[in-house]
Amino acid sequence: QVQLVESGGGQVQAGDSLRLSCTDPGRTFSTDVMGWFRQAPGKEPEFVAGISWTGSITQYADAVKGRFTISRDNPKNTVSLQMFSLKPEDTAVYLCAARFLLTSNVGTGSVAYWGQGTQVTVTS
Repeated sequence: QVQLVESGGGQVQAGDSLRLSCTDPGRTFSTDVMGWFRQAPGKEPEFVAGISWTGSITQYADAVKGRFTISRDNPKNTVSLQMFSLKPEDTAVYLCAARFLLTSNVGTGSVAYWGQGTQVTVTS
């Protein structure tokens, strides 16, 4: 069964850190681009970060560059998003995504698979 399972969301204060994880229990995406999008209330989903299957290429949205770090552990079928210096505007449902193109403008339309999402709430 193809699935992506997210964990690690929660409520934190501004300036805090949080680590999200996404597991691919079926080892379906071991050679695919994986990453994270987020969707704030009343807004469209937006790209956050992506990583190539080797981990050698990463890409970030301007809003999170320098604060978020994406990584993957292929033997454990896991992609992680380490988030530092969180801001209230980072509040959103964070969605793990798999099998999409890492282009200069990553859109939701190119994503083949989605996780269910995990809520991140940052209070001021």
